Amino acid sequence: MKRLARWARAEWGPLYVAVRGPLLRRRWRAVPLALTAVCLTGALHLVHNQSWGYDLVQDAGAVRAADPLWVALLRTPLSLFVPALDLPVWGALAQILFVFGIAEICLGRWRTLTLAYAATLAGTLYARVGIWLGPDSPLGLPASDAHVVDTGPSAAVVGLAVFLGWRYGARVTAGAVIAAMLVEVLVKQNLAGKEHLAAIAAMLLLCAASALRRHRPTRSPAPGPPPTDNGPGSHPRTPGGRRADRR
Repeated sequence: MKRLARWARAEWGPLYVAVRGPLLRRRWRAVPLALTAVCLTGALHLVHNQSWGYDLVQDAGAVRAADPLWVALLRTPLSLFVPALDLPVWGALAQILFVFGIAEICLGRWRTLTLAYAATLAGTLYARVGIWLGPDSPLGLPASDAHVVDTGPSAAVVGLAVFLGWRYGARVTAGAVIAAMLVEVLVKQNLAGKEHLAAIAAMLLLCAASALRRHRPTRSPAPGPPPTDNGPGSHPRTPGGRRADRR
């Protein structure tokens, strides 16, 4: 039991310390982005399930690989908050509140939003590349996936979880998330699973770039002439090195 507790402290201790203080001091005010994302996702889900709102949400936030690229790029930011209709919305809301909330406290509001969008965009762009590669390629997709509606926060949640795990030393947790997504692809062979892997790949690339930037050696200043002692109270020197007499 003690060994398990030590492992838990090593795995989640830094993340727990980073989150605990702001939550105790500010409560829900520490995660305004996560709360806004939860409310937006819930509102879009309610509108999406109405006869008058279905087409509205589809036109604003539903992304398909068959759509023109510029249309997909315009819809991608909102598609992050449009939960899939065939999945329970409460699961999506819980994921957003938990993962977005931790990321917002640990990484900051704008970095969290940027990483979430990058993960979602990676999945959206992968769908086009996968269809271009075709089903015969290990990374390819069947042509029918071009018409599959691509929405939901899952790619962003998975990407943020992997990035947080790397950033705060929870490597086993990050590895478990990656393993779960691999199993999903092997079992279901669906578009969503492969988009999750694309989001993970994008986050791992960002992690590698961040690590390289941190370990990049700093350049030493170029050698120059030795400083001259011409400060207050000093005597100017002659070319021969002797001090010039003051007249």
